Amino acid sequence: MTTNLSRRALLAGGAALAAPAPLHAQGAMRLLVIGGGFGGASAANFARRTYPDVQVTLVEPQTRFVTCPYGNLLLGGERQIGQITHSYDGLRARGVDVIHDRAAAIDATAKSVRLAGGQALAYDRLILSPGIALRWGAIEGYDQAAAETMPHAWIPADGAQTLLLRRQLEAMPDGGVVGLAIPPNPFRCPPGPYERISMIAHYLKRHKPRSKILALDAKEGFSKQGLFQDGWRALYGDMIEWVPGNRDGKVVKVDVGERVLETEFGTRHKVDVANVIPPQSAAALAIEAGLVNDTGWVPVNTRSFEARAAAGIHVIGDANIPGPMPKSGYVANTTAKQAVASAVALHRGQPAPEAVYFNTCYSHVGENYGISVVGIFRPNADGTAITEVPNSGGVSPRGDLPEQRRLEALYADAWYDSITRSMFG
Repeated sequence: MTTNLSRRALLAGGAALAAPAPLHAQGAMRLLVIGGGFGGASAANFARRTYPDVQVTLVEPQTRFVTCPYGNLLLGGERQIGQITHSYDGLRARGVDVIHDRAAAIDATAKSVRLAGGQALAYDRLILSPGIALRWGAIEGYDQAAAETMPHAWIPADGAQTLLLRRQLEAMPDGGVVGLAIPPNPFRCPPGPYERISMIAHYLKRHKPRSKILALDAKEGFSKQGLFQDGWRALYGDMIEWVPGNRDGKVVKVDVGERVLETEFGTRHKVDVANVIPPQSAAALAIEAGLVNDTGWVPVNTRSFEARAAAGIHVIGDANIPGPMPKSGYVANTTAKQAVASAVALHRGQPAPEAVYFNTCYSHVGENYGISVVGIFRPNADGTAITEVPNSGGVSPRGDLPEQRRLEALYADAWYDSITRSMFG
């Protein structure tokens, strides 16, 4: 699907939706959650645990959820697909109505959502966590068909793209070149491409040690850069070449048949395996509902996460503009709880609660080698912006610290187990 960043009118007054079916018994607040990823599943679980009188419905097309976090470990041979795949049975057991269908249209005036299967769901408050869209065509020659040869592996869905990239790495001869195209900001999971480089290097070091990685980056720097590069030198020697944007690292064109990545100044890099992560925007549902601005992302209220373009729709996860907070799984999880609490309060005629947001992001660089970044954020005094709390966060210390790295790898595993339980348990 080609992403169109021009704003559209809300669907009210457009094509008529089917008569909305009530979600539950009359009188109970109806909270509808669209999207069952880190934002949506966290919101649905938190709502059921915290507000037993609220009726919660979750709409998600996939019957099982494959996480982006820890997908890179699958590429490195440290995880199998089943270990990063999660069921919605735990949410059902808590009393969430889970509907496996795709939300096709939002009518903000009528407070209803039409599903692809034709059903219309009425709501009192909507938590929208639609995720991202890949901007097909932003890199010349890179479209959905091209992704079957040069996988992005960036929207996990059923895991097919990640498994495709894994198979290509396995089939590549020793001495081959793995090329990555890394997008400009903003995009989902800022450290993700660099953990991916690390985990691919981890696999190659074990199985194809004469191979190389060429990382072509549209940016001039990246999250946890010093820590990653320290690890690359220590673990992988000269296997990894990272080329920043100011040294012609921005990929602008691909030749799928020749497996060529072409950069801004016309340099053509022929590779054996290509992982192309294109520029991104909010998902199509948010765009078609007129919620995005000219950036392609959804501006939101800093306390309630209500879309500025539509009252009653709280947009969480990677689709919104979170200020200085990264588009991370942990930010989606923590802001989901604030959005739910705000939705319930506003429905009851109360103000949105005071807010504090957290981010913790672990990355694996190699076996028993983890690094992290932590941040704490709050809305400013007048609520016009989200700011990082001074001296509240930081990154792992640099230096030759093998025990620190080993412990952070263990902490990363505990983080993953904890956050997925808070979503699906």
